[in-house]
Amino acid sequence: MSALRANRPLYRQFHVRMAAVAAVAACMVLPAQAQSLVEIYEAARAYDATYLSARSQYEANLARAEQAKAGLLPQAGVSAGANWNDRNSSVNALDGSFNSQNVTLSASQPLYRPANRAASEQGELALEVAKAQLQAAEQELIVRTTQAYFDVLAAQDTMTFVQAQKAAVAEQLAAAKRNFEVGTSTVTDSREAQARYDLVQAQEIAAENDLRVKKLALDQLVGRSGVSPKPLMVPVALPALSPADPEAWVREAEQRHPTIQQAAKGLDIARLETAKAEAGHKPTLDLVGQYQVARAPSSSANIPGYVRNNTGTIGLQFNLPLFAGYAIQNRVKETVALEEKARTDLEAARRGVTQATRSAYFGVLSGQGQVKALEAAEASSQSALEANQLGYQVGVRINIDVLNAQSQLFQTKRDLAQARYNVLLGGLRLRQASGQLAPDDLRPIDAMLAR
Repeated sequence: MSALRANRPLYRQFHVRMAAVAAVAACMVLPAQAQSLVEIYEAARAYDATYLSARSQYEANLARAEQAKAGLLPQAGVSAGANWNDRNSSVNALDGSFNSQNVTLSASQPLYRPANRAASEQGELALEVAKAQLQAAEQELIVRTTQAYFDVLAAQDTMTFVQAQKAAVAEQLAAAKRNFEVGTSTVTDSREAQARYDLVQAQEIAAENDLRVKKLALDQLVGRSGVSPKPLMVPVALPALSPADPEAWVREAEQRHPTIQQAAKGLDIARLETAKAEAGHKPTLDLVGQYQVARAPSSSANIPGYVRNNTGTIGLQFNLPLFAGYAIQNRVKETVALEEKARTDLEAARRGVTQATRSAYFGVLSGQGQVKALEAAEASSQSALEANQLGYQVGVRINIDVLNAQSQLFQTKRDLAQARYNVLLGGLRLRQASGQLAPDDLRPIDAMLAR
């Protein structure tokens, strides 16, 4: 009992240090120049090559959509020519050389071209497809940025908890050695504590490397070095799911999801392509006009020298296809098959989005349940550790019991932090799956970060 009384100050000091380490692990020290999630997203939006590529493709699609309108607009052009002629005739009087010049201004306005009308409508639909594609790229960037952000925080948590566990194991190792020296414990306790300390050192090396890799990935995403994300405030109240009905999310997804919008517009474009093919049988009517200025030698002996002629014409040009070697009929068959494919693709997109939305919803729901369970497990693990420490002091627990309780506590703390990140990220993925995700959805998460 004298040895136990002698060791009580040591265990009291150990308990105080453990509480301090746990507090540091839970709260963490905020970096001096830490960035919020919104700040990092804005940096990624201006730098990420994948998103910038999607934005350039969107701008190209805008120009392509405008091109489709050209078939309904007037066309005009100017042509000019100059010729030098040398004539050698059997009639000597006709021998000689002369020049001729002409300038022609021509214009046309389509009056009835059903194929051109369908192409113009396809261009407008293609613009909607381009908008949906850019929206999908933006939503993907939000998720990728948040994933990289929380990956760094999770790696920092792991590093902090491993270091805290290392400090706790070091305290336990020192206590085991002291108890062995005074004869109150066996050498087994010291060896077990040393083995656990060596294991934690290896875990610390792995955690340090993982943190380095995750930071490099975040730096590459935003184009900066030394990015330091702000940690979550602890404790944090995670937002509840709203609406709390998976079918409400599914209905929203069917109306707003970019993938469904692209597939729906793709079906409309395919229908217009069939209309264009069928228009191959139809006539076309254009308003045409021309004005020509020509200068050439006179063809009449009574009018010597050069003559300039100014000629203006205006009229209607009608064209009716009669037979094209069955090309039009087979083109119609092709577009009808492609229209059916587009319809099937739309159905597949709806099914995929519906499945993904339901999975994302239940994933968030499950994550919230895990957070609550791990919060309870954290409190239980803390109580178990304190009970094992007290039992070790009075001799009813051995050193390995304390070490196992320490490992369980820090493992639970790490899992709890990761579960919180998963819930927040899962909420964004749910909004992405339902087509609602926007940059403003990052602001509620920013409000949960340390100041």
